[in-house]
Order: sequence, then structure tokens, then C-alpha cells
Amino acid sequence: MKINRLFEIIYLLIEKESITAKELAEKFEVSTRTIYRDVEILSLAGIPIYMTKGRGGGISLLPNYILDKTVLTDKERENILSSLRAVQTVDIADSNSKQELIQKFSSLFGNSYVDWIEVDFSSWHDYKDQSNIFQIIKSAIFNKKKIKFEYSNSKGEQTYRKVEPLKLCSKGGSWYLYGYCDKRCDYRFFKLMRIKDLTILNEDTIHIAPPKILTTENTFKQKCIHIKLHIQKEMAYRVYDEFDNFTKMEDGSFISEMDIPESEWTLYYISTFGPYCEILEPNELKEKFKDHLEKTLSIYK
Repeated sequence: MKINRLFEIIYLLIEKESITAKELAEKFEVSTRTIYRDVEILSLAGIPIYMTKGRGGGISLLPNYILDKTVLTDKERENILSSLRAVQTVDIADSNSKQELIQKFSSLFGNSYVDWIEVDFSSWHDYKDQSNIFQIIKSAIFNKKKIKFEYSNSKGEQTYRKVEPLKLCSKGGSWYLYGYCDKRCDYRFFKLMRIKDLTILNEDTIHIAPPKILTTENTFKQKCIHIKLHIQKEMAYRVYDEFDNFTKMEDGSFISEMDIPESEWTLYYISTFGPYCEILEPNELKEKFKDHLEKTLSIYK
């Protein structure tokens, strides 16, 4: 598209300072006449672009040029810098070069960059393995290559998978790989923490990721149940962190409610509150939790 070509011409000139119409024509696979028309359009738009003839001549921008509001609004500039900052926080490799890139764009926009946010999606424990997996998958996605790895599902079952990696996604504080699984012949999410022995294969991918994977709907389709818990004040910090719907009682305890997947994991989650939590509803969950506790106690008899 022409608009993309115009932007690329600006960025090439910022980087190279001067370039000939012939070089631009070859790069964009258009005629030199088209490049001259592009230069005229940019000039009419207020971009200080000019051409010089003769030996050493070419197309250039005036020194110290910055992108003004005829090209990008203040909001668009802020969004670009914020996006670059987000990329830096999730892509641990070569972080210094990305910081330099942010500073360059800040100078290009004529702004003094405000370093207003810092995000770290890693956990508090050692995350080097997950970081390495992140980088390997990213490389496979960029190079359109399949990967293979050992994967442990929620039941602890281990299988080897060959997958076409399509996107890295963050949801609920965890990182996931979204890709096409050869074993299941379908698209699947894989939690990065459960991936081991990851290898890039010399096999090309053929599937393409949709523009939007994570939506406002429940991405991970699973039946949920509504639970009501009575949580003691000793667990107040968890109530504030983990529940949107709760009522604080006069004694400092809480009546907390939430929708939660109907699975064995629900029993594990409730047990993490120890003696500071009582299930109020539903009754079926109470009975399941009693059985869960009895089986746990039987281990120590």
C-alpha cells in the first residue's frame, strides 16, 4: 500500500540520511517516477524532504527532523512508545538494544520519554528455563518452523508433541503457546511452565494464527460452578487479591463468591486456605471436599 511505502521512505531517510530515487525504486519495486510522486506527496504533507542533483545527490530530510502532528498524533506517539516498552518487558533477550530503540523513537517524536511503567511477567522463583523456552518458541514462530517437546497436562500425564507454534499468549498471570498440534489435529494452548525438552524442527508451518485469540469470552472452554466461601481474616490478603465479589463481616472474616472451573483443581485451590476457609455453597462441593480431605488424611495413618 502507498501509505506504508511513504512511512518506510521516511524511516529509511532517517536511518540513511540520503538515498537515491533509483535505490528506492528498486527496493519498493516501482518506477523512479512513482518515487518522485511519493516525494511530492510527502512534501505537500509538511515533511521537510528535498532532492539534490549531481554526484553525491539524492533524496534527504532536513537535519534534526522529527515526526510532527501531521503524521502522528500525541496519542499515537504514546501508544508506539508504550508498545515498545511492553515488548521490552516480555522479551528478556537483548533488552539493552530495545531500550536504545525506545530512546531513538522518543527523540524522533521530539518527546522526552517518560518511563512510566515496568512490567515483569515472570514468577518470583527462578524463571530462566521459562525465559529460554519463550525465546526458542519466538524464534520458531518468526522462522515458521515446527517444534517438538515433552508436555505434562493437568492430570500429570506426559506426552511428546509436535506443534506448529503460532502465538505466545499471556492470560491470568501465565504464559501459553497457541499452536496447531499434530497429535490432536487441532489448535491447542500449551502452558509454558509444563514444556520440557523443546527443540526446533526443520519442518515448515502451514497454519496461520487468527488475528485475535484471547477474547472477552472464556478462552479455555470449561464448565464452571458458582461457589460461596466463608474465609477467616487471616486470609484477608488473598481475598483482596483473588476475589472480585466479597463482603467483609463485623468480625473481620469474609463471605466470598466466585465462578470456578468444575475440576479436581477446585478442590486443591480451596485446600490452600487450610483451616481458614469453609465451603458454604454448593452442597455437592462440600461432600466432594470432605472425601478429598479424608483421602489426604488416609496417607498419614
